[in-house]
Amino acid sequence: MSHIHKSFDRRDFLRATAGTTVAIAAASVTGAAATSATAASSSLSIPKDRIGIQLYSIREKVSALGFAVVLPELARIGYKEIEFAGYTQSTSILGRQITLPEIRKLLDDHGLRAVGSHVGIGNLRTNLQAELDAAQILGMPHVGTANAPSNVNTVAGYRAAADEFNAWGAAASARGLKLYQHNHAGEFAFATDQPSVRLYDVFLKNTDPRHVYLELDIYWAYVGQYRWPGFDPAAYVRNQPYRYPLFHMKDGDANAANANGFDIVEFGAGDLPYERFVRDIGPRASHIGIWEQDTAPNTQPNPPGSLGAAERSFTALKGLLD
Repeated sequence: MSHIHKSFDRRDFLRATAGTTVAIAAASVTGAAATSATAASSSLSIPKDRIGIQLYSIREKVSALGFAVVLPELARIGYKEIEFAGYTQSTSILGRQITLPEIRKLLDDHGLRAVGSHVGIGNLRTNLQAELDAAQILGMPHVGTANAPSNVNTVAGYRAAADEFNAWGAAASARGLKLYQHNHAGEFAFATDQPSVRLYDVFLKNTDPRHVYLELDIYWAYVGQYRWPGFDPAAYVRNQPYRYPLFHMKDGDANAANANGFDIVEFGAGDLPYERFVRDIGPRASHIGIWEQDTAPNTQPNPPGSLGAAERSFTALKGLLD
């Protein structure tokens, strides 16, 4: 194990290892007793006045209309937080690519805040400081990746990935930013070389909790639970709430014919247990709820396409948090 791991003090280590499958299993037994005490206040840990959107959900509108049109429309709907999926999908009237300061001005002019961005893990390896520069120009406190920590699904592969994230996270912390990793389902699989060890647990245990954060994609976590049972998505957050500043709140409709167990649908149109989730995570930290819908925008029902889905999902998400 690297020198980064050895630098943890005992409290850091205990916090980091609280995310293991064994700890989660234990927490799920004791969590029921705490549920009734926290039910009334726990939903406040996702502020209803700071609902965000991942721009990938409306990518065809951003590409066709540009940030100057899309951002004010999102503000009109009621979104407050913007998570980027790239910064150059639109051009200005003069036919040149929009600049980061111009995007920042659009955000400020419409009362929006950049909360984070998904960048390729290769950019973190080769262009980290430029990504941190972009985050600071846009005024966003987080910068992350939606790539899996590693394509090597072994314990050693995920430990090596943790070393990388620890270094990137320390660099982000030095500039007042938080580095985060966004999960899909595969992180919840078991290691190919140790089939009793969950890869996500290896990542949590070996990343420094002072510098590496997580954006829990709730839909994909429940897909992971469906495909590789034995954990409770809410328990990860309940055990280490400070490590989860951001959530992706997409909905899923149960479908046994889908290998993932669910189809992605507009928020509020599915049957993922969101009311239970926001209750069970506990009230100990604040998490920004970000709506995302991965499905292709032209397949989303009910005109006007992805912006319509964005508005309906915002209304349903706000209803959940009210």
